[in-house]
Amino acid sequence: MKTDKREHEEPGSVLLRGIFKLGKISHDVLLTSTSVSWTPITPDNPTGYRLVTMAAISPDNPTGEQGSERGSHRVWLRDVFAVKVKRRRAAGQQTGGAVLGLCLFCSHRTGNTLQEVRTHLLNTSLSLCHTWVTQLTQLLTVLPRPKQLKVFINPGSHKKQSVLIYREHIAPLFRMADIHTDITITERKGHILMVVKECSLTQYDGVVCVGGDGTVAELAHALVLRAQLESQRDPDCDLNPVQATLPLGIIPAGSTDIISCSVHGVRHPITAALHIILGHLQQVDMCSFSSLGRLLTFGFSAMFGFGGRSLALAERNRWMPPSQRRDYALAKTVASLRPEECHLSFLPVNQKHKSGKRRSKEQDAATGLSWETKPGVYLSISIMSIPGLSPHAPRGLAPNTRLTNGSAELITVGNASRSEFIRHLKRYSCPDEQSSLSFVETRSVTAVKLRPYGLVGCPGKGEKEEATSGDDSEGSFPWNIDGELVEMAHEVVVRVHSRLISLYGEDVEKVDSPVMSCSCI
Repeated sequence: MKTDKREHEEPGSVLLRGIFKLGKISHDVLLTSTSVSWTPITPDNPTGYRLVTMAAISPDNPTGEQGSERGSHRVWLRDVFAVKVKRRRAAGQQTGGAVLGLCLFCSHRTGNTLQEVRTHLLNTSLSLCHTWVTQLTQLLTVLPRPKQLKVFINPGSHKKQSVLIYREHIAPLFRMADIHTDITITERKGHILMVVKECSLTQYDGVVCVGGDGTVAELAHALVLRAQLESQRDPDCDLNPVQATLPLGIIPAGSTDIISCSVHGVRHPITAALHIILGHLQQVDMCSFSSLGRLLTFGFSAMFGFGGRSLALAERNRWMPPSQRRDYALAKTVASLRPEECHLSFLPVNQKHKSGKRRSKEQDAATGLSWETKPGVYLSISIMSIPGLSPHAPRGLAPNTRLTNGSAELITVGNASRSEFIRHLKRYSCPDEQSSLSFVETRSVTAVKLRPYGLVGCPGKGEKEEATSGDDSEGSFPWNIDGELVEMAHEVVVRVHSRLISLYGEDVEKVDSPVMSCSCI
């Protein structure tokens, strides 16, 4: 449960004071460097000076009134993203008009959801309103918020409605907050990487993507990779990459939106936009995925075995609607459930040094920890540097990891019956499910090496290659890396890098959305 410490903050000295109407009641309104407060003016309190109680402003109660004229209310400027002069205009009139007062555009929180609310302070004095708007604008300008954004939109996301979502719901909020945007509509996979590597980003305060997890992962990888190239680092060899210079904002428009839910706690484009507008930044760990000494990608999570095969099957049936495709792939993969014999190695977290701070390879070696091996037969292996929250998994696919703890959660599911594996899958949709299963193990790790024995070049296991490849292409095995299918035919090395990127959002523990379950199981 989040606690709001702002109610204990000092409002500061008074900068402006005036009389405005909220609804039909006149109020004594005070502006300080951190807040706007108002108190009703009544016969027994003609100055309206004393603050009696603090009330929450909501979309249903924009003035914060509680039915008592003696209540006083406050809006913190950190929740205000715009202030405008309110005018009366005739139909079709674009400029001018009689002054009615001023309007505060604010963010209101309900759980993890942020909504836009408006507070109208009415006064027909043009000079008074302009004085207040000028002072408020100056106070808002100094807050650490983005003014220039580069926006990437995947037009195929959200049933091809992502462009409409941005234009109708997100763009008006950005314009209201005086944020200038440069928009690129992506044309193909890899388009984002090409643009980020080649274009100048110095004029931007942040980068925003409108799309699903695959689009987010591509842009996050592009930003981190660009940071390595600008620092003249070799991404294939450097085990301590530098952080991305620009923060990433995510407008969810996918089928699961796991990355967005992990920093927003809800699949809600308006919430995501308000986090960006208000400059809420959250540092996040990422992983590097390498094979044969070459970097494959930077990402947040990976699944091998069941997760990789179900995604591969879904990709072969993209003609289906997303939800139907997902359920079909899960059902078919469960029906043909088969384990994979793997050589698994991992570097466990040293609990004495689990601070979440960035560490170099030399610092890791100094802890005295060594690689542990766990060869065996597995139905599923997941590596998660983020909790992986979603409506399907309200506590997350990896509830024991956090966004900035400098480690990932390694979840291994050993060989089990189909009914036992289904029981394991169903646990994710139960918010309060805490029971453990004997064939499921979780560990906090900083690095993982995974080599299925059916792969090319594994000594002593060549006879298994033909039997295990099955529907895999030419002996390679499917990986699900942030919702993107990656076919690999060699050992994959995963390393966790602490606080490698900043996302617009916050650290959340559980999603607000109603729990969704897969109808196929």
